[in-house]
Amino acid sequence: MHNLPRLKSLSLLQLNHPPKSLSLLKQIHAQLLTNGLKSSSILAQLIQRYCAVSTPLSTHHAHQILTHFHYPNLYLFNVLIRSTNPRDSILVFSNWVSNSILSFDDFTYIFVLGACARSSSTVSALWVGKQVHARVIKHGFLSNLMIQTTAIHFYASNKDVFSARQVFDEMSVRNSITWNAMIKGYCSQKLRVCEHARNGLLLFKDMLVDISGLKPTDTTMICVLSAASQLGVLATGACAHGYVEKTMCAPDGDVFIGTGLVDMYSKCGCLESALYVFQRMEEKNVLTWTAMATGLAIHGKGKQALDLLEAMEVSGVKPNAVTFTSLFSACCHAGLVEEGLCLFHSMENKFGVEPLIQHYGCVVDLLGRAGHLEEAFNFIKDMGFEPDVVLWRSLLNSCKVHGDVVMGEKVGKILLRLVPEKGVVELSDASEDYIALSNVYASAEKWEDVEMVRDVMKIKGIQTKSGLSSVQSFCSHLLDG
Repeated sequence: MHNLPRLKSLSLLQLNHPPKSLSLLKQIHAQLLTNGLKSSSILAQLIQRYCAVSTPLSTHHAHQILTHFHYPNLYLFNVLIRSTNPRDSILVFSNWVSNSILSFDDFTYIFVLGACARSSSTVSALWVGKQVHARVIKHGFLSNLMIQTTAIHFYASNKDVFSARQVFDEMSVRNSITWNAMIKGYCSQKLRVCEHARNGLLLFKDMLVDISGLKPTDTTMICVLSAASQLGVLATGACAHGYVEKTMCAPDGDVFIGTGLVDMYSKCGCLESALYVFQRMEEKNVLTWTAMATGLAIHGKGKQALDLLEAMEVSGVKPNAVTFTSLFSACCHAGLVEEGLCLFHSMENKFGVEPLIQHYGCVVDLLGRAGHLEEAFNFIKDMGFEPDVVLWRSLLNSCKVHGDVVMGEKVGKILLRLVPEKGVVELSDASEDYIALSNVYASAEKWEDVEMVRDVMKIKGIQTKSGLSSVQSFCSHLLDG
């Protein structure tokens, strides 16, 4: 009879559909305390269930489990760090560093660095992660391959690809996960894309000739295809395709490699090859369909992209927010105004996808390109929430294209009011709005108004931003070199 409470708690925690109600979890927790049960395995499951509820109160209860012991339990601490959200993981670790005699192990550092990699707060996560990395070195865990690999992933995720490469270069032993982490780190950077993509491809070449004899995996090849698409180098992408066919698997049997090929061929200007790979694929997920829709949009095939949505629906794959962004782009490039508006209204009603700010922006762009400026203005006003400067700038640009000075002046004044009142942009960015309004006046040869805008810029100390250009052929030249 004494084992019944323990068995009941254990069965509840190990159900195929574990309890997600906080009140039920608290009942199980109370039952464990009442019966003096301190089994680490059961308490670890309870921590995981609390963290799965993902509320501040449930996280608090998960943390409280650690206080059931006279001495800190490292196993349960690691479970908590691994199971909770990145922000709480970092916070819990930071508190225990200063307030506990607990000696961390390699799993602790792996989980904390992983949390820093996933954190949405890049600045604080980078600072904490660097402190964790310093502790790793100080306490002699640097030889752990998994910690070093996680450190690479952490630095790359926080845009510090230089530090990631430094960790990589200092490693005496690497496995395929390590190589993939560094190559993926290069290919996932949003700034200096050409340079980082080229470095990713160069690292891939190093992997092929490395003395360790490690072979690229499917993850490696997906990153390589991504780098090729970013550079727009068809020859490199085709070579990667050939390597996959020859040494790994048939792309039509791997949904992720197949999707990478569709994306690469589309962005490298070879739509026929993208369609060929797409049609041969045995399995397609939402990413595959979205990549194909994006490819059709890039090449101005608006009607075909919309037909793809119908085929996607028939196949049983539900489109997501990114899919609709690609479809709206296709409508914009092809001038399909009515189709685009119909698509917008069907997003939530038919497909259950709530429109985001970027979808509203696509519709504004669609209407603006077609010259429906009044309709675009009213669409922004009727959104139901505060529009951002991107929407107004898009409409202002359309006013300039179509020479509508009256609407351009109205939109321009709204934009200029946003700067001091909302603080949406810095003064250096505000110059774009002043210049855009000035250009609207200039297109209508209203030179006095142009001079007035320039004078206001001088009074407020707003200077124009220097321009930058990026030449894709230069990237290709570097790659060939």
